[in-house]
Amino acid sequence: MRTKPILANLSPYIPGKTIEEVKQSYGLEHIVKLASNENPFGFSDYVKSGLQQAVEGLEIYPDGYARELRTTLSNRLNVNEKQLIFGNGSDEVVQIICRTFLEPGVNTVMATPTFPQYRHNALIEGAEVREVPLDNGVHDLNSMLQQIDDHTRVVWICNPNNPTGTMIDHKAFESFMEHCPDNVLVVMDEAYVEYVSNTDFPDTLSALSSYDNLLITRTFSKAYGLAALRIGYGIASESIISNLEPSREPFNTSSLAQKAALLALEDQIFINETFKSTVETKKDLQIFCDNHGVTYYPSETNFLLIHLPISGDEMTEYLLRNGFIVRSGEALGIPNSIRLTIGKQNHMDKIMEAMSEKLSEGR
Repeated sequence: MRTKPILANLSPYIPGKTIEEVKQSYGLEHIVKLASNENPFGFSDYVKSGLQQAVEGLEIYPDGYARELRTTLSNRLNVNEKQLIFGNGSDEVVQIICRTFLEPGVNTVMATPTFPQYRHNALIEGAEVREVPLDNGVHDLNSMLQQIDDHTRVVWICNPNNPTGTMIDHKAFESFMEHCPDNVLVVMDEAYVEYVSNTDFPDTLSALSSYDNLLITRTFSKAYGLAALRIGYGIASESIISNLEPSREPFNTSSLAQKAALLALEDQIFINETFKSTVETKKDLQIFCDNHGVTYYPSETNFLLIHLPISGDEMTEYLLRNGFIVRSGEALGIPNSIRLTIGKQNHMDKIMEAMSEKLSEGR
């Protein structure tokens, strides 16, 4: 049986080791996972109590239009209901965009390294991928503009960027949009927007009225703590959304996911507390890095990309043996680094102690 030739050159996504796998491999009883940028505080108790009632009716297909969630979110974002599309995580929204706009003979522009699913899905659709290296961890927007030609369909901007945590500011965003051809879709991936504290972060929602070629993706997987339920969304003009909808599976978000997202939106106290704790603990980690002479990219997310005097794999393995799962920068395209999710304060104190011991070796 023949498949698309490109699939022979692509690898499926391989998740990091689970907590149970690490326990068994290293003979440990307690493991702290700080590798996938999940919310260490879990999810809202308000969501948990409300979901218990939502378990009824699992034999019925979910609302393919997500009416209740759509209405609530559109009111909160001050957009029309028809400006929203929902996905099985924002990952699926990325897939839907690629399925709709990309094909052989066209190209798409993105940074490198950045969220890998842009490239992965674009290649599956047969499009040419044009990657522009980051400039000190930040999108090089001028160079990205230079890569756009008559065959460009989509430009991807992960803001803040994963895996570096860096952001482009409002001025840079406006300049890019002004110079980008209006027949090229610009996707602003804002998966970590709830963690941003910099006041110069672009107001992309307001920009929707000015740029018909703008699409924003967001998710409930990170700050809202609903990663297991897989629900995200896109926001754009009604015409873009109407183009995307035929590529969406009819029942792509579950009833439980829709209900959980709806409840999560009602508990902004949880989001505010998550944001405050993350910012405070991240500052402690940055001070730790400064004191140990290691650098890091300025982060507007719930993780820090830390540069090391040793390989990321070596530090990752050392931390695994000490009960911490982190992401090696070798796998992210940034050698000699690790990406470390900001966890609870007591966990961060312990991992900083372990990192200090490792960094002290050989000094």
